[in-house]
Amino acid sequence: MRFFLSELERMKLRFFSIPVRHGKEAEDELNAFLGSHRIVAVDRRFVDCGLDSYWAVSVEISEGQVSLGRSFGAPGRADRKVDYREVLEPADFERFVKLRTLRKEVADREAVPVYAVFTNQQLADMVRTRVTTKEGLEAIEGVGSARVLKFGSGFLEVLQGMNFVDDVE
Repeated sequence: MRFFLSELERMKLRFFSIPVRHGKEAEDELNAFLGSHRIVAVDRRFVDCGLDSYWAVSVEISEGQVSLGRSFGAPGRADRKVDYREVLEPADFERFVKLRTLRKEVADREAVPVYAVFTNQQLADMVRTRVTTKEGLEAIEGVGSARVLKFGSGFLEVLQGMNFVDDVE
């Protein structure tokens, strides 16, 4: 059975600062937040300011209900991640993996988290909707013209080289 990723809801970000010294209260607040939300991604960076050093934490959350195939995650939080291997057809999953690899290379080069380039949902939507144009990229939820301008050309080059003819079993 195939499910469409457009059923996923918008992602939201929340930011935390956890002081290295006397940070128990901020740590407890972060842990309470993590335990009460559906977490998509967490990015943490250590900011070295001597005695005032702290952890900067960015948490991407998802609100609503995701019902796409089997999911996995921590016990009691099985809805945290989508298993795209089950959500996408086998040929589309291979295309998705190629885009995910490109996204990792771009994110490393730009020194940004992978989701700042494109989310997994957006990559899967690129494959599912057979995007091959700038307009097609901009039609994907959450992908604006700035992101298309900054990252789009490399992804479009890969997408245009993909054989989107439906595979015959």
